Formats: sequence, C-alpha cells, structure tokens
Amino acid sequence: MISKTFIKETKELLREGRVRISFLIVLLLMGMAIWISSRQYQNVNEQYAAAKTAERAVWDNQGEKNPHSAAHYGTYAFKPKYPLSLVDQGVDKYVGTSIFLEAHNRNEAQFSAAADQTGVARFGDLTPDFILLFIIPLLIILLGYNSFTKEREMGTLTLLKSQGISNWKWLSGKWAALFLPIFIITTTLFLLAGLLLSNLDDFGVFNWSSLLAMFLVYIGYYIIFINIVLFISARTKKSGISLVVSLCVWIIACLAAPKAASNIAESKHPYPTRQEFAANILKDKKEGLDGHNPWSKEAKLLEEKVLKEYGVDSLHQLPFNFDGYRMQKGEEHQAEVYFKHYNYLKDQYNNQSKVYRSLAAISPYLPTRFLSMAIAHTDYATHWDFADAAEEYRIATQKFLNDNFAENSSYGDWSYKADASVWKDLPAFEYDPPELNSTLSRNSSNLMILGIWLFASFGLLLFNVKTL
Repeated sequence: MISKTFIKETKELLREGRVRISFLIVLLLMGMAIWISSRQYQNVNEQYAAAKTAERAVWDNQGEKNPHSAAHYGTYAFKPKYPLSLVDQGVDKYVGTSIFLEAHNRNEAQFSAAADQTGVARFGDLTPDFILLFIIPLLIILLGYNSFTKEREMGTLTLLKSQGISNWKWLSGKWAALFLPIFIITTTLFLLAGLLLSNLDDFGVFNWSSLLAMFLVYIGYYIIFINIVLFISARTKKSGISLVVSLCVWIIACLAAPKAASNIAESKHPYPTRQEFAANILKDKKEGLDGHNPWSKEAKLLEEKVLKEYGVDSLHQLPFNFDGYRMQKGEEHQAEVYFKHYNYLKDQYNNQSKVYRSLAAISPYLPTRFLSMAIAHTDYATHWDFADAAEEYRIATQKFLNDNFAENSSYGDWSYKADASVWKDLPAFEYDPPELNSTLSRNSSNLMILGIWLFASFGLLLFNVKTL
C-alpha cells in the first residue's frame, strides 16, 4: 500500500502544471546561482593568488633598509576564498578579504565586497544558499500543503477508508512522494557544485566529505519542513487554510525568527562602538611601555632591569642594541592590549551565539544556517581564526625585525640597514581553516538542536498516525 500511495501521489504531482513550472523555475535559478558563484569563486581566487604573489615580491625586494622602517612599511595577509563558499557565501561578503600588518597596530580586515555594492544589493543576491534556505522550503509547501486536505475535498477519503488502508502506510507513501523530488533537486545541486569544485583550483581545502556533511544538514532541514507541512495538511480541513498556515510557518521560521534572534542577541550583548573600542585600546596602550619613548617611566624601569640582569652600567655595554629590545617589549605590550580587547569582542560574539541557540527552538533555520556557514568556512568563527592567525604572524614579524635590529647594531645607531636578502628569510603568511571534525565538534550544539527538531517533527507525524 505504501508503494501504491507513493505512485499515486507522484503521478498527481507530475500531472500538475504548477509543479512542473515550479521545478523548472527552481532548477533554472539553481543553475544560474551555481554558475554565478563559480565565476565569482574563480575570479576572487585569481585575484587572491595574484595579490599574494605581488605583495610578497614587494616585501622581498625592499632593498637595504632599517628593520624598523620595514616594520612600518608593513605587508598584507590575504584571506582565501574557500571552495564551499560556492554553496554558502556566509559572511564573506561583509568581513573583508585582507589585513594590513604593520608595527604597533592591529588592523581589521578591509575591502569587503559589500562596501563596493550599490543600493540594489539590499534586495539580496542570487546564491545557492538563498535557494537552499528559502526557496526549497517554499517548494515543499507548494508540493505538500494539500497532501491530505485534497482527499477530503475530492471525497476520496471515504473510499480510502473503505479499502481498509493503514494510516501508517498511507502517511509513509505521501511522505516518500514529497521527499523524493526534494531529494533529487538537492542532490543535483550538490553534485553539480562538487563537480565544478573538483575541476577548479581548490587551494587544498576542498573535500567531498565536507560537501556530504553540508548535504546531510540540508536534507535534515528539508525533512523537518516536510514533516511540518504534512502535519498541517493532516490537521486542517481545507487546502487554503493549510497553505496559509504553512506559509505563516515559513515566514516565522525563515524571516521573522532570524531577525528577532539577531535583535535580541545584539540588545543583550552589544558590541562597543568603533570610537569606544579605539579609545579603550589607546588608554591601555598609554598605561604600558611605548617602544618609541625611551624617557617614559616604563622604559626607564625596563632599562634598569636589563642593566641589572646583564651586570653592566651602560646601555652601550649590552651585547645588543637596547633600542631594538625596547621596541620589541613595546610591541609585546601592545599585542597583549589588542588581544585583551579583541577577545572581549569574541566573548560578545560567543554570548550572542548562545542567544541564537536558545532561540533555535522557534526555527530550524538558525541551526541549519550556522552549520552550513561553519562547514563552508564562511562563518564568523573562521574569520576570527583568520584574524587571530594574521595577528600572530604580525607579532612574529615584528619580533623578527626588532631582533635583527637589536642583534646587528649598537645602541643609538639608527643608521643601521639590514641587507636586502634579510626580508626573504621571513616565512610567508599561511592560514589553514579548521578541519571538518573540529568544525562539527565546535558546532555540536547546533547539530543537537537540529536533531531535536528532526525527532520532534517526526513525533508530530507519529501523533498524526493515530488521529488521521
């Protein structure tokens, strides 16, 4: 009886013009979105490779120069475009692509794609994640809102009951008929994305297991919507009412709940303004050692400590240039200040994420969205990791330069110039995003919430089996 119900429902779906047109539109949108995203992915990675090579060449070919001048000259850390961003662009559009690394300052990522867009961009981009998160749930509603109500309206419910059909088998057949086309569409999209990515330069971070993990997350998301739509159809008497209620659920889950969660999280755990953030950093900087000010109290205390440690009476008697040593200690103090204040921002982000998770009970969209971005390496957590890696590289670069200055010159000798070959000894900046296992472990709470939604939605259907 399950197979007969499945065949009947599938034939009815295929006969309806609205279904064929909807499928055609969704497939067309998916094709366009993947093509646009793949072109963008190629373009951005070509720019990334060119910029990385060019900036390294500029750094290596500075010529003879004082190391501290090279520290102020600076360099850039570039964030690569990860392969699965083709499927989910996440926050990449808003967080910037490169960080300028210089002495004394920790800079934020610059040159975000959103900053270069016009006002038309506020209407949204045609991307695969938009189709996956918003359009396909709408398609599920279109296909399944009248699964049970049509039996009542067409008078076939009495006929089915007279044949002694099992409620469980009847429900299973309808569920399978609704799940199959959604499964085919989703599988097509992910296979197409995987084939495109496997034939592009992937910078060593694309793997099929990550794509499979993202695919399973979205399949779970769609199963939840299928269960909810079928539950609504079984509990209402008219198709029109079922459609309206299902659309209301979609609006709440996909539009209202994410916006409400964002506003609540921001109000409970706000970020400081840019002006407050900069003022707090400047205040803490002034309370510590300034490597450029040899007459400050902190500099004099450091001088006394070093003289005592080496058992000498004059800075000229030290086996290194104290100017370079002092500047390095100043860099270390400023780095601690930056880590303190940026860690506060990360704490606020983590607190906001906890609020999001606490509100995920009203929408399966939230855990799905977070998991999708995390697997694609386009979430805020990955961006924080990249920014921290860039800061650690900046600190290591300053130590490399200050140590060279301190070890190869005498106190007060600011005319020293490092050989042109020195700059090539600095290792290039490299960043590898977290592995899949680490990403899933970090998002275990989102996985658990999505699993709860999945089991709860099936529980609704099991309840329906007894009341159909």
